[in-house]
Amino acid sequence: MSLVVMKFGGTSVEDPTAIGRTAAIVESRVSAGKQTVVVVSAMSKVTDQLLRAASSAAIGDRTGALAISSRLRSRHRDTAVALVKNAPDAAELGNLIDQKFDSLDEILRGLAAILELTPRISDLVVSYGERISSRIIAAAFIERGINAVHLDARDIIITDSQFQRAIPQDALIEKRVAEHLRPLLNHGKVPVIGGFIASNEAGITTTLGRGGSDFTGALIGGALGADAIEIWTDVDGIMTSDPRVCPDALRVKVISFEEAAELAYFGAKVLHPATILPAVKKNIPVHVLNSRNPGNEGTRIISIAPHCSSPFKSIAVKKKLSIIDVVASRMLMTHGYLSEIFSIFDKHQCPVDMVSTSEVSVSLTVDSNEKLPAIAADLSKLADVKYEGKKALVCLVGEDIRGRNGMAAQVFTAIRHINVRMISQGASEINMSFMIDEDDADEAVRSLHAAFFTDPDPAIFDVEAQKLATEPAR
Repeated sequence: MSLVVMKFGGTSVEDPTAIGRTAAIVESRVSAGKQTVVVVSAMSKVTDQLLRAASSAAIGDRTGALAISSRLRSRHRDTAVALVKNAPDAAELGNLIDQKFDSLDEILRGLAAILELTPRISDLVVSYGERISSRIIAAAFIERGINAVHLDARDIIITDSQFQRAIPQDALIEKRVAEHLRPLLNHGKVPVIGGFIASNEAGITTTLGRGGSDFTGALIGGALGADAIEIWTDVDGIMTSDPRVCPDALRVKVISFEEAAELAYFGAKVLHPATILPAVKKNIPVHVLNSRNPGNEGTRIISIAPHCSSPFKSIAVKKKLSIIDVVASRMLMTHGYLSEIFSIFDKHQCPVDMVSTSEVSVSLTVDSNEKLPAIAADLSKLADVKYEGKKALVCLVGEDIRGRNGMAAQVFTAIRHINVRMISQGASEINMSFMIDEDDADEAVRSLHAAFFTDPDPAIFDVEAQKLATEPAR
């Protein structure tokens, strides 16, 4: 019997209608004889509202924080009432929701008293989104005849104690999955698990970082040795570019793990950058699918994708970046100089996206954040430093870019009307990236898309959908 792990994002569980669609999709997998594990996010926008409540409480706005909690309580109770009609089950679920929100309110009152929001408390507060949504969804599944059972993710996803972006402990996860999850599957159950949340070995709640529900699905899929991992969202799959920027963007039918990881890291919103790593280790195919259009085949992510006659698979953009220029005319080639520079970024826990060096300078790109002044101050002890914000990194991903003659000329001819600040080519066989002003990003993507996707490979891209969209109505 094949085993599938299905992860549903916030928009796929945002209200009773969406949860009904999700239940139908899960039921289709169960009816097909598949062992099924379901991982769910918090309802859409709930995590943001929980963070807002915590921040309000931490500055002493107890009334505002509790008002947010009250609205969330009502939303979850109304959703439960709409989904669960069996009176005893509905009463039990309603009581559980009230208990969870009573507990949350106590935490918010405590924050308003101590006026300090630590990463540990932040993780505890935001965990309520998935803890409650997974309970409601499990009950809704049972109401519809699915043999569902709720399982707390904190019992199986074990991490270190790096709150807000905890690192999973693979060996412990595999052990817990074997102990707690595998027996449920063997008894024909459909486990429903909240994504994003976890705990350390002491049982203290942690989280995997924003977008971590995808990561939860992949971790569970890897630990179970699943036959497939399905990421259900509100788009038809990975696209050649953001459809909001390029209305003629195409769905990518199939892509390699490596290409998908590059796109995820460099701004593609469909996947969490770390999502596919557990799948890569176990060679488990990942399918990106649309819960609002479940008949669409989505995008399949596999180890080695078929050859593509088109040079690129997709264009991603990462905005809100800064360029830091470090200039030291006589120190660049000094032994240990680059190590000193990168040790400063390590000290401030600031990842670097792109690096370019010349004889006298080093340029680096980083996410724009409040740490930049402190980073610049430390760097200024080594050399002259300046930084510019409001930059965007445009990344083109495809196979064997480095081996295609004249590719760089074609790319930069397509955007010859746009000033390019930094270029990275050759570091990766599948990625060509460059840095431009953020205001020019959309125009650059449209120009590149027009230049490279006029004759797409029908084996890789959903050309038929494009034809149907452009054919005149009869």
